[in-house]
Amino acid sequence: MTQRRHPFSPLASLAIRLFGGEAGAGILLIMVAVAAMVAANSPLAHGYHTLFHGDLPWSPIAKLSNLHLWINDALMALFFFVVGLEIKREVLDGELASPERRRLPVLAAAAGMAVPALVYLALAGGDPALVRGWAIPAATDIAFALGVLALLGKRVPPSLRLFLLTVAIVDDLGAVAIIALFYTASLKLGWLAFAAAVLALLVGLNRVGVTRGLPYMVLGGVLWYAVLHSGVHATVAGVLAAFTVPMKLDERGDSLLLRMEHAMAPLSAYFIVPLFGFANAGVSLSGLSPADLAAPLPIGIALGLFLGKQIGILGAVWAAVKLKFAQPPAGASWAQLWGMALLCGIGFTMSLFIAQLGFPNSTLLVDEAKIGVLSGSLLSALLGYTVLRLAARKG
Repeated sequence: MTQRRHPFSPLASLAIRLFGGEAGAGILLIMVAVAAMVAANSPLAHGYHTLFHGDLPWSPIAKLSNLHLWINDALMALFFFVVGLEIKREVLDGELASPERRRLPVLAAAAGMAVPALVYLALAGGDPALVRGWAIPAATDIAFALGVLALLGKRVPPSLRLFLLTVAIVDDLGAVAIIALFYTASLKLGWLAFAAAVLALLVGLNRVGVTRGLPYMVLGGVLWYAVLHSGVHATVAGVLAAFTVPMKLDERGDSLLLRMEHAMAPLSAYFIVPLFGFANAGVSLSGLSPADLAAPLPIGIALGLFLGKQIGILGAVWAAVKLKFAQPPAGASWAQLWGMALLCGIGFTMSLFIAQLGFPNSTLLVDEAKIGVLSGSLLSALLGYTVLRLAARKG
């Protein structure tokens, strides 16, 4: 007996495909970016701006006087904590655990950060006021890129997805280092010394074998508070705290790091990052002239992401293979590697975040940077998806 198919089955299957697994986080980011742009260019614009930038009636931390600051300095520290857990896991027991495994993705990620920065500086570096934006196109958004890749399903070999994930993880580590080294305000040595002492306590907990999560959470919060007041951006505390969480497996093959990552990854992917995207992606186009949209800043960022990423990553892979420095991902064609390199040009979350740090005193420059990030990421996503889909058909 043939079971009659319910008319809503195709819709249910589509919903599961879009919002389940890795694809869900990427699709959600697309939705919040669109929602933010609509809100910023509609009668809701005043309310949207007031919601995130209006002073709060009361804040327990004076430095965080509005919701936008709480999202960017506090919630994003949790996002970076999850990033730190993932980096540590990959370095100790993953694709970055051996020199042979990390050789190609580290080289590709380094070139994929350097070339976009050079493209940006070539187009926008002539204006000293814009030089601080050099790192904006250097970052890759893991959730967005993997979300687009997941929509292709089995058309893409698993080795390519793993390579993209590894490149993006190294890219995240590079972005954290850039934030710490190049986007640090004047240092306050007292707070910095206090932060160093708290970090030492966290390392001590690891060394003596403490495997309960509460002490790490409490001291991690204290570390964040100290870094927030030290002049170093507060989100760096999230990565530092994550690096102290024990990875050593118990008799059940489990560890505190794995439990924390498993518990916090969905919170980061489906709440923190979308909320950050909604709070930061909205830019009013009414105040921008055509000259502003075609200015060196947005063009430099857009082309840095769209051209710089693919040239840097694909060029590094090609050179490594030709020089027999490393082997390409198994089963992946050069067309598929090109599509993967294009997807690395999606810089949504990290790029928007660095844009806020690069131009903290200029709303116009931040808005122009957002236009560059959104347009460069959109071009990279669309062409990357198209190339990978056509490459799979030819294969």
